[in-house]
Amino acid sequence: MTEPLSFEKSRPNVHAPRLPDAGVAAAEVGDVLPPELLRSQAPALPRLSEPEVMRHYSRLASMNYSISEQFYPLGSCTMKYNPVANEAAASLPGFTTLHPYQDEETVQGALELMWRLEQALCAVVGVDRVTLQPAAGAHGEWTALRMIQAFHRSRGEARTEVLVPDSAHGTNPASAALSGFQVVEVASGPDGRISLADLEAKLSSRVAALMLTNPNTLGLFEREILDIAELVHNTGAKLYYDGANLNALMGVCRPGDMGFDAVHMNLHKTFTTPHGGGGPGAGPVGVKADLVPFLPTPTVERTNGHLKLDFKRPQSIGRVRSFYGNFGMLVRAYTYIVAMGGDGLTQASMDAVLSANYLRKRVEGLLDLPHEGPCMHEFVASARNLAPNGIKALDVAKGLLERDFYAPTIYFPLVVPEAIMVEPTETESKPTLDAFADAIAEIVIEAKEDPEKLHHEPHSLPVGRLDEVATARRINAYLQGQSEDPILRWKPVRD
Repeated sequence: MTEPLSFEKSRPNVHAPRLPDAGVAAAEVGDVLPPELLRSQAPALPRLSEPEVMRHYSRLASMNYSISEQFYPLGSCTMKYNPVANEAAASLPGFTTLHPYQDEETVQGALELMWRLEQALCAVVGVDRVTLQPAAGAHGEWTALRMIQAFHRSRGEARTEVLVPDSAHGTNPASAALSGFQVVEVASGPDGRISLADLEAKLSSRVAALMLTNPNTLGLFEREILDIAELVHNTGAKLYYDGANLNALMGVCRPGDMGFDAVHMNLHKTFTTPHGGGGPGAGPVGVKADLVPFLPTPTVERTNGHLKLDFKRPQSIGRVRSFYGNFGMLVRAYTYIVAMGGDGLTQASMDAVLSANYLRKRVEGLLDLPHEGPCMHEFVASARNLAPNGIKALDVAKGLLERDFYAPTIYFPLVVPEAIMVEPTETESKPTLDAFADAIAEIVIEAKEDPEKLHHEPHSLPVGRLDEVATARRINAYLQGQSEDPILRWKPVRD
């Protein structure tokens, strides 16, 4: 540990932090908060000078990997550069000073932005309407499934199953289960794409939807997508599009034209808004006409040039997010779309596919490539060819951290042993991709000549290898009541 906690650096002789006034008169506190919630003594905050606090957090920040400092080839998660222009637009006073409870007449500009963003997203993915409410991709999955569920119930059908490919994102089966569906897995074929024979065998009147992304999680385009759509629709089920991989298709082809009925979009992946980190994400959902009545309320409607929020939707699944979603993310995504234009979005997808195929070719012969190319915007390699040297995907990832690259996704998708999933995106230069490929080559040489050295990397970072096996055992023992609580946070020593 190279930087003590602020509490540990605290000095008792330094003046206590000056906090802003709470804005509540002392005489009124009893009317606002019950006595048991009031502090009996001041909080034990660290006592440091302002420059010390600033330097402390700057040093902590420098220990983090981030897209602003390093290449972040996190397969499946599309860690694109977030343009500064997006931040400038979202920081405009006309947006930051809005309150969600303002009268509609005073927020016509915000409603106009949401309306235009919805129209743009409809054009990109080929659907009839979009809700901007969901706060993340997984939230979008759940929202889409609830609309599909409501659609079937409106027809008097009690469909109980959702089909999910074996290579799908883990959130797909989780969202289906959370919506009350039984999850049925569909196998992949030898080429890494969905098996039509297995799909057809599992389709029935019990199936509400097939959840699919195209290109799939292996970075491969589902070439038989029109046949898949026909099989699904012939049983009365819906075809749902996981938008995690939309970065490969913008302006080239549209999920709606492939036969998808509902499409979620990750603004934090495809449209350059920051990843949510459990907070300000955004995962809009677009739907075809027969699902429009079930959209969450409110929707943004335009009548004679006037914009309003429509809450009177009798078949709606209801609100799925407070207010109208994470508005700041909507501003950032709209800024990106306007800045890029249709041709720019198309070029971004083409560049993303080119980057992935270039990098895939660079690592060919260094790592196993379990499926034939070409790939789309990402590819899955495997470290199983290094197994005779005692090297796993985890060792390759740690070696990349040592060489100042963030590690790709490893051990996912589960259908590939020792998987290493790489997505370079369109925002990285050729020299960056070459440097990454050179690092892979260096790691492979080290794996064969000095595997023990690789087992101990990284050794130049603030944190080295964690004992994951011991951690798992301790947590398991705690869950079974055989040990004390795991220590998950620092606690001060009280006098």
